[in-house]
Amino acid sequence: MEKTELRTPIGEEDIRALKIGDVVYVSGTLVTARDAAHRRILQYLKQGKKLPVMFDGLALFHCGPLVKKADVGWTVLAAGPTTSMRMEPLEGDIIRNLGIRLVIGKGGMGERTQRAMKEFGAAYAVFTGGAGVLAAKRIKRVKHVTWLDLGIPEALWIFEVEAFGPLIIGIDSHGNSLFERVQAEAERKKNEIFKEYQS
Repeated sequence: MEKTELRTPIGEEDIRALKIGDVVYVSGTLVTARDAAHRRILQYLKQGKKLPVMFDGLALFHCGPLVKKADVGWTVLAAGPTTSMRMEPLEGDIIRNLGIRLVIGKGGMGERTQRAMKEFGAAYAVFTGGAGVLAAKRIKRVKHVTWLDLGIPEALWIFEVEAFGPLIIGIDSHGNSLFERVQAEAERKKNEIFKEYQS
């Protein structure tokens, strides 16, 4: 298991060097996007509208942060991951069109996203659910927020982060999935246990 520090903009070669199970820390620009933001991004692309963020080489975080308005700007209180599978129908197109290099969330993603990551050089990393306060400590500042009309959790939050993590690579850019591997191993052990009881 390797420990890797990445800084945005992340190059494809940096992502291709990662393997499932590797531990990663990200510094630089991190953009949050959930369901509504994913849909709007794809709508903008379809309509030829300019996006408010240049995503190429960035990390995309499935997160609806808990924030409060400060005297100047915003304070992030917690920034835990949301369930990534909700974005599965959309994530492949996001990767294909925007040059995202790292997607961060929880719970894993499906075959369409996995194929796009292999083809375009992206990876999926897991941040521990329930550790939103720890995540917030790695956010140095809110650089910008847009699409607040979608609601605070669904808006695009652009964070400056330092050593954001630890993140575990769950899907690498070579078509390997830690989730599939764990599931296959669990199935194998289950079958062994059944055989023991049947004999």
